[in-house]
Amino acid sequence: MGFDNHLPTRRELLVGSGALFAWSQMPRIARAEGRDPRLLVVVLRGALDGLGAVAPVGDPDWVGLRADRALVLDGKPPALPLDSFFALNPAMPNLHRLYKGGKAAIVHATATPYRERSHFDGQDVLESGFTKPGATASGWLNRALLAMESGGRVDPRGSRALGIGSVTPLVVRGSAPVMTWVPQKLLPASEDTQNRLLDLYQHTDPKLATVLQARMKLASLGGAPGTGDPMSDDPTLMPPGIARVRAYFAEAAGTAARYLAKPDGPRVGAMGFVGWDTHIAEGAASGQLYNLLGALDGAFAAIESNMGEVWGETVVAVVTEFGRTARINGTQGTDHGTGTVAFLIGGALAGGRVIADWPGLKPAQLFEDRDLKPTTDLRAVLKGLLRDHLRVEEKVLADAVFPGSADVKPMGGLVG
Repeated sequence: MGFDNHLPTRRELLVGSGALFAWSQMPRIARAEGRDPRLLVVVLRGALDGLGAVAPVGDPDWVGLRADRALVLDGKPPALPLDSFFALNPAMPNLHRLYKGGKAAIVHATATPYRERSHFDGQDVLESGFTKPGATASGWLNRALLAMESGGRVDPRGSRALGIGSVTPLVVRGSAPVMTWVPQKLLPASEDTQNRLLDLYQHTDPKLATVLQARMKLASLGGAPGTGDPMSDDPTLMPPGIARVRAYFAEAAGTAARYLAKPDGPRVGAMGFVGWDTHIAEGAASGQLYNLLGALDGAFAAIESNMGEVWGETVVAVVTEFGRTARINGTQGTDHGTGTVAFLIGGALAGGRVIADWPGLKPAQLFEDRDLKPTTDLRAVLKGLLRDHLRVEEKVLADAVFPGSADVKPMGGLVG
C-alpha cells in the first residue's frame, strides 16, 4: 500500500481503486445525538449472481431451476441456513456469523431502476443515482455530502481536491472535494476486463483504443502474464490465483476501515472489487463465484477487525450493477440479469434477517422469462441508510441525491 503522508489533512476524502473516502466531518445533527457514524459502500463490478450467493432453498422451484448447480442445505459443501427459506453460500462463514449476531442483513430480489444489461450503463445508474445512464457527471454519495454542507451540517474547512492513480469512480465525483489513495500492487486486468475496456474506448476515445489494442497484441505475442485460470490456487499462474485475490480484497478493505476508524479521519467512503462477470464456469459451490465470495467474506472480517471500537457505529453496504440469469447457461455460467442481492454489515445495523418480497422462480414469475424479478428498489435501501444512519433529510434524498425518486420511500428499520 502506498500513501503520501504529507498530502491528506482532516476532513479530506480518500478515494481510489482500493478505497474511496469522503469528508471526515459528519452531520452535526448526528454529533449532537452523541453519534459518530461511518458508512462504507462496496461496489462489486461485473454483476453478482444473487441466487448463487443467497439461495432460496425453501422455494419449490429452486432445485429444478439449477439442478445439480443449486446450493442446498445438504450439499457438498452445505449452504449455511439463514432462515426457513434462504441459505448463504458456504464460502461466507464470517457473514453468517455476523448475520446470526444481528450485525448483518441481506436484501434479496433487489435492483436499481436500470433494466438493460450493459455493465457500463448499469454501473452508471448504480453510482449516479439517476434513473438512466449518462444523465450526470456526479455521484449520489458526492451529492449527499454536498447537500449536508449546504445545510450547514458539514464543516468543509481544510478539504481540497486530489487525484492519485486510477480514475475516480462516478459515485463520488462532483462538487464535494475528493482525494485518492491507491494500493502499490494492483491486480492485473483479466482478458475479459481488457476487452470490455477496449470496447468502451472504441466508442469514446478511438485513439486511446488503438494504443490499448496494440499493447494487448504486444503482450500476447510476448507471452506476457494474462493466460491461465484467474481463480486458480496455483501461484505460478497469472492473473494471480485466488490466494492473491483474497489478500488484495482483505488489504484494501482493511485499509479503508483503518482510515474510517481514525478519530480525525474520513467518515464516509466507497470502494470497488472487480471480477464478478461469471459467464463461464461460475462454480457457486466450488469454483470462481465460491472463491470470489470467500475473498469478499475475508474483506468483511478485515473491515470488522480494523474498525475496532467504532465498529458499533459502522454500516457497510455491498451493491452491484445488476444480477445474473436465473438459469445456468451452456458454459456452466450465468449471463447478465436483473434482480440480485445487497449485503449490509456493521455494528450499527438492526440485522439478522433477509429482507425480501420474494417473486418466485416459476417461468412466468421470472423477469422476461430469464432473470430473478426485482421487487425491492435498491434506492430505497440506500436512502434508508442515508436518512437513518447519516441523517440526510428525506427531501434532499428525493430531490438531489436520487432525483426523481419521491415515490421510492426510504426503507426504515435498517439501523439500530
